[in-house]
Amino acid sequence: MYPPTLARVLRSSGIEAATVAEQGMAGRSDAEVLAAAAAARYVLLTENVSDFARIATERITAGGHHPGVLIALSSRFSRRPSGIPKIAAAISALANQDLADRLVYLERSSE
Repeated sequence: MYPPTLARVLRSSGIEAATVAEQGMAGRSDAEVLAAAAAARYVLLTENVSDFARIATERITAGGHHPGVLIALSSRFSRRPSGIPKIAAAISALANQDLADRLVYLERSSE
């Protein structure tokens, strides 16, 4: 869903990041993507709140866990090149927080 540039920007700031395509998961179902992210201990970034909120909740209800799901609403963040620094800044602001089993909406920093 996000361009590879975002993963590169995050990696350059010291945050381990990978795209779905880099992980060989392109075209897989949302449930498979969350399961793979959880297995690799990656917090997942998406703007697909309806599906991932449901899938994350179902996973926890079934006794599973996940490292966290970050929601970047398209009304707040653009996936265009000009929006990448804002998404990266919002993710960086959460880098030291425990996000396990949480669904967190990214906030834009006040500029």
